[in-house]
Amino acid sequence: MNKYFTWTIGCQMNVADTEKLESAMNLMGLDNTDDVHDADVVVVNSCVVRSSAEDKVTGFLTSLKPLKKNNSDRVIALMGCMVGDRTHYLEDKFPYVDLFMKPQQFDPLIYLIGDKLGIDPEGCIGNLTVKPNISAYVPVIHGCDKFCSFCIIPYRRGRELSRKVSDVSNEIELLSRRGVKEVTLLGQNIDSYGHDLSDSVDLSSLLEAVHDISDIKRIRFLTSHPNDMSNKIIEAVSALDRVCEHINLPFQAGDDEVLSRMRRGYTRDQYIRLIDKIRETVPNVSLATDVIVGFCGETEQQFEKTLDLLKSVEFDKVHSAAYSTRKGTIADRKFEDNISLSEKKDRLSALDTLQKEIQTKINLKLHGETTEILVEGVKNGKIFGRNRNDKIVYIEDEVDNKSLVGTVKNVKINKTGPWSLSGSLSN
Repeated sequence: MNKYFTWTIGCQMNVADTEKLESAMNLMGLDNTDDVHDADVVVVNSCVVRSSAEDKVTGFLTSLKPLKKNNSDRVIALMGCMVGDRTHYLEDKFPYVDLFMKPQQFDPLIYLIGDKLGIDPEGCIGNLTVKPNISAYVPVIHGCDKFCSFCIIPYRRGRELSRKVSDVSNEIELLSRRGVKEVTLLGQNIDSYGHDLSDSVDLSSLLEAVHDISDIKRIRFLTSHPNDMSNKIIEAVSALDRVCEHINLPFQAGDDEVLSRMRRGYTRDQYIRLIDKIRETVPNVSLATDVIVGFCGETEQQFEKTLDLLKSVEFDKVHSAAYSTRKGTIADRKFEDNISLSEKKDRLSALDTLQKEIQTKINLKLHGETTEILVEGVKNGKIFGRNRNDKIVYIEDEVDNKSLVGTVKNVKINKTGPWSLSGSLSN
């Protein structure tokens, strides 16, 4: 047993969980392989935010059955949000899977590998950190207490549980010593961080603590909820130099009746006033959001209010999706999914077309401007990085990418588009 393969789907939280598990397996002497047929350990990290993601996991797990049959010693593990109160069902459906682990439940696999290798795994479990890339995701609060009617997350990841400030700081300090320059603090509802801790701390306190780690050049956080975006958090983004001026604040729908059925806990007007407050406090902020179209009972007029909100706010980025029923959610129990698939697709297309126009207009304003980026690596054959507003910027100069990775550079923008920018290095 000396090789492992991981397959991850879903959010950045899942990516961070997988990377932590990989760090433990590396410490135990296992090497990563890109060929699942060559792996002694196969880990599937699942997501259930959308039914399509769960379907992909089910399909991939099914494809692993012949591999287990050909090599009974091969370890197959399923982790993530699919595992929970459905474990007995999963055990019956996938009897060839050896382990079913909830999110952040790394120990069972580590101990199993240790038993097979004849080693003590204790030293591999302690302070698991993600791989030492330039940028790293760091989960700081797990679970969610909101129970939005369309969402399955509270039932799969559980209630909110914050990590101690000292634990988060220690992990990021370790990451910084391994070359990480930028961290993104993660949570299903990051703004509620600290409410369950005995000390009087919140997200602004955590941002201040991480800001004191000298080798970390940039700090980001996501995902926020309008009900928990406090003045202290907004002021921290404005006051702390290393905290990037970018906020992901989902609004999900532009109509109050739809928001009520979604159990979002705010109105359209309250959301807009919060946006105004953010822009007043952080003038150069960029804004991202999440939107669901075709939720139960959404009329064409109500959808038009969502488009109107996009036009009014002009977000820098929008993550859009068509509603799909999730078994076990409040919406599944209380409402009828009565919008046809074709109508959902039409609305999603209209929203995406509008947002492309908005992003094109916003990014065009940066033509000729100089922006500061943290160089992350090579993508599409070009050196790239992100600026503080979370916009991807490609460098057109012919330069040694190895010497630039991890450095902060100024780039003069000479080409813009809806999805990225490009330009030349500027002194």
